[in-house]
This record gives sequence, structure tokens and C-alpha cells, in this order.
Amino acid sequence: MILTGSKVMVKSLEMEGVEVVFGYPGAAICPFYDALLDSGIRHILTRHEQGAAHAASGYARVTGKMGVCIATSGPGATNLITGIATAYMDSIPMVAITGQVSSELIGRDVFQEVDITGAAAPFCKHSYLVKDTGELPRVIKEAFHIASTGRPGPVLIDVPIDVQLREIDFKYPETVDIKGYKPTYKGHMMQIKKIADAVKKAKAPVICAGGGVIYADASEELKKLVESCRIPVTTTLMGIGVIPSGHELNMGMLGSHGVFAANYAIHNADLVIIMGARVGDRAMATADKVAEKAQIVHIDIDPAEIGKNIDVTIPVVGDVKLILEELLQIAEPGDTSKWVQDIKEIKNAHPLRNRSCGDYSHVKPQYVLSLLSELVGEDDVVTTEVGQNQIWTANYFQVKKPRGLITSGGLGTMGYGLPAGVGAKIGRPDAKVIVIGGDGSFQMSIQELGTIKQNKLGVKIIIFNNSRLGMVRELQKLKYCGRYSQVLLEENPDFVKLVEAYGFKGERITSNYEVEEALKRLLKDDGAYLLECIVDPEESTL
Repeated sequence: MILTGSKVMVKSLEMEGVEVVFGYPGAAICPFYDALLDSGIRHILTRHEQGAAHAASGYARVTGKMGVCIATSGPGATNLITGIATAYMDSIPMVAITGQVSSELIGRDVFQEVDITGAAAPFCKHSYLVKDTGELPRVIKEAFHIASTGRPGPVLIDVPIDVQLREIDFKYPETVDIKGYKPTYKGHMMQIKKIADAVKKAKAPVICAGGGVIYADASEELKKLVESCRIPVTTTLMGIGVIPSGHELNMGMLGSHGVFAANYAIHNADLVIIMGARVGDRAMATADKVAEKAQIVHIDIDPAEIGKNIDVTIPVVGDVKLILEELLQIAEPGDTSKWVQDIKEIKNAHPLRNRSCGDYSHVKPQYVLSLLSELVGEDDVVTTEVGQNQIWTANYFQVKKPRGLITSGGLGTMGYGLPAGVGAKIGRPDAKVIVIGGDGSFQMSIQELGTIKQNKLGVKIIIFNNSRLGMVRELQKLKYCGRYSQVLLEENPDFVKLVEAYGFKGERITSNYEVEEALKRLLKDDGAYLLECIVDPEESTL
């Protein structure tokens, strides 16, 4: 079959089962866009290339499928970098395809030329510059394989315009064989037996579950281990939803913004089993002190993460689902009854605050999120921006299923939630998708309201408006003696009128007494809907 390079690109995406891509066209990628017209692949035109990357990320996270984003050369390509880096830090499978200037012009600093493969390399599992049209099928096959296997992550493919225009005899490869890239999936059985032995002997074990458990579809196996061996669970931000938030043995999110019971459990355990988590500073800032007290088990598919931030007693490299399946066959419960009871009492003695309606002159985000938890279904999805809104959501919104909370964890990217909500709604059209944001972060991707309108997406948006960059202000209050620098947003637009300009419904509430009925109106409406909640600037995440 004789095809141009651009048609080869589209045909290869079809062969990989791609149903939807997110992007923004330009001259250097126009041949691809022309070929896309004859394809059954759906294209979502975002209003910014960064939005395309975040939308692809949101799509991948709710579906488990590959996210694909497209951009042109130069600024189009560089605008993808923040989205690529966000996906890289959170281990999201993504393929980014960029156009490039003609091959003979590369290196001459011509119009809209950038070295995007070099620029994005630190944030990719791999990056390709394709100089031969005949290499396109192999490169695309490899890119999808690399992005989706081992520890998932983004792969970039840069394709010069002349490569898109040349013709080849197209044949898509059936298999991939990349020298030096052989991820380990099956855990070492002797190490798994050591875990089982440690579990049986432990009096105060705790599991720290990260996003890797969700991405491995290992939530059911984890739940079985937790319940059969009576082991309390804490989660990282990315691990929220790995088991239901309301589960009796779920202690909540740990770390600097986590809950007391989760941090208590980690720091008083005699066995800590870390699964699919990087042991980042936000999750476990005093990792060295934890390692002094407890045996540490670390299970991860990425061998580079094991032992990087904490001394490990029992390292196990492999797929957490396969390892848990093996462990469940041999694990026997230890005597954890007193530990479990102690942890439950600690959790009851240190409850999250501000859950009631109360007589407040502003809206309490904690109350909004607690009530929202009760009103949404278990298959609905919440995405967040980054800042106070993210921490309030992590601690107060009760996630009932894996992939129910979509947020930027490792990179902490403001402007992530709205385009991620677009991708989530495309991926799960039957689910309600609710974006939680602050007035600052919402304005970083506000242009994606146009994407929502064009595609008639019934995305719901809740803004906690305190007319501040709230998290930075909170930091300045605590660590800089209340010397506030560049955190005031008192000249915000009228957000309700703004969404009305796009044809959406919107309303503003100023007290907790209005919350319940406003949430019911938001969730009942089939279209896009914005609820602006006026929040006290002094409201903190602590």
C-alpha cells in the first residue's frame, strides 16, 4: 500500500486503536491534519497546545488508554512541554506528535524551528526525530509500546514536513523488539516470600499505596490483601481512590498536606509496604526517620525509584498487580488487632474539621466537597487544579473508585484541571465530570471553555474564589511573617458573566446555606455549568 508519510501516521494511529486525539494545527503539521480528515479518528481542537496535552492526560487517566496530542513546530511544540512534563511526573501514557520544519532546514534557525526532541527529552521516556519516511511505522509502533509498558510515560515523535509528504510502501510492524528496553513484570518469588513473612510477623503494618497501583489495575488485589491481613492503608495524592475513601482501613492521604491518622500510621508502624509510589517529599518528607523505625518494603515497576528516597529492607521490582496476585496466595495475617484498633481511635480523635454547614459568612470548601461526595455517583469523575482547591479536594472529597480523582501530583501544574476535565469527559461521556479549581488556577486555562462549548461537553466547574493565590498566600503567612507579595487577585472578572458569554449557566453563592441546592442544580443540568463559591481569604488547608 503506497501512502504518504502523513497518511502513514494516521494509519498507524488507527492500527494502535486510537479513537481520539487532542491538538492544534499549524503549517508544519498540516499534511497530517489533511490526512486526518479521511480517518475515523476524532480530533478535539483545544484552544492552546498545553490544553491538548492536559486533555490527553485526563483522557488517558480515566480510560487507561493512550492519550495522544498533536502540535505544530516551534511555539506549538514548546507549548506542549508543560503537559508532557506533567504526564511524565505522574506516569501517564501519552504520545505527543509534533510537526517540524523541512529536514534540509533543520539547524538553520528558520521560521518556527525548535529542537523539540532535545527540549522535551528530560520529560519523556523517549523522543524521536524522524528523518526517513520509511521509519515512521516502526517509530510509532515503538512509541506506543514504550509509553504504555513498564512505568508508563510520554513519548514524543517529531516529524519534519517533508517526511510527512514523501511516499512509502506502508506495512505496519506486528511486534516490537527494542534492545535495552525490557521492563520487569514478574516479581522475584524469594522477595515476595520475604514480604509474606514480614506481614505475618508484623504487629503494626501499614500500606502506602500510590498511583502505580491504580495504573496497574491492582486495586482489587490490594483490597483483598488489606482485608484478609487487616492492614491499614494510607495513600499518596496520586493513590487516592485505590480503595474507597470510606473504607474502614483507609486512613486517608499522608504527607505534608495529609491527615493526622495517615501520618501517625506511617511514623509508628513496624512494617511499611510502599506500592507504586515514588516516596516523594510531599508524601514522606521524613523518610529517613520512618526507615529507622520500620522494615520497608518497596514494590515498583521502575527499579530507579526503589531505594532512591528511602532505605529499603525488601525491594521488589515488577508489576504490582502480578506481585499482589502472588502474595495473596501465600500471605497469612499477623496479629494486628490492637494496631488496627489504635489507628481507628487515632482517626476518630483527629477528625477532619469544618464538615458541617455552620453559620459562616463565606462558603466553606470543606463543606462543599463533603456534600458533593454524597451527591455524585461512584462512576463520576472529579478533576482538580493545583493549590488550596487540590488539597481540600484530596482530604474532603470521598473518592469511591479508582480513576475517580484526576489531579497533577508530581509537577503540581496550575491550569491542569479544566483541560483534564475536557479529556475526562471525552473518555467517559456518560460520567459526570466536575472540575474543582481556584480563581487563580482557573484563569490559567480559561480559554478551554471554548473547547467545552464547541464539543458540547457537559463539564461542571466549581470555583473556590478567595480573590487570592491562596496556597502561596498561605505559605507567605506561615513562613514569611504575613508579608504578602503578588498574591492578590481582587480585580478578577465576573466569572458568572464570563461563562454566560460562552452560553453556559452559572451562579455565585456566598454562604454554606446555599450550597446544597446549588450543587443539586449544577449536577441536574445536562450542559456545562459553573458554580462560583466565595471563600474567606483566611481559609487555610490546615
